[in-house]
Amino acid sequence: MVKQSRSEKLGRLVKVQRHLEHMAEADLAATTRARHEIQENLVAVVDAIGSLAPIHQIFAGLYSGQISRLTAKDQHLETVQQIHENKMMREKAKGDRLEENRKEARVFEDREADDNAVYDIIDQQIALKFRSDDI
Repeated sequence: MVKQSRSEKLGRLVKVQRHLEHMAEADLAATTRARHEIQENLVAVVDAIGSLAPIHQIFAGLYSGQISRLTAKDQHLETVQQIHENKMMREKAKGDRLEENRKEARVFEDREADDNAVYDIIDQQIALKFRSDDI
């Protein structure tokens, strides 16, 4: 089993978090599309109520009930949309924080690797000095 560094583990978490963010964006987009469709239906029903065509006059009561239902559904979807927007913002913020932590961990790991390389060079120089003193 290969031991993963902290930055690699955080990198995996960032990918998962970005996927969650993408899913939240998709949910928001679907809700926005549904609200748009409802708005189009509302416009069509309002136009039908305002029409002077006799067929539309017969169904005016039905149309007013439909407007009430569409308005209620739009209000519900508006609340759902706000929830999805908040969720998307939270997921994005989590992903950004994880990304920053990953970058910091990577910098620390690089610095530690550089320090270890310097220590190895010093150890080699000391070992060579002792060998040359023994000769």
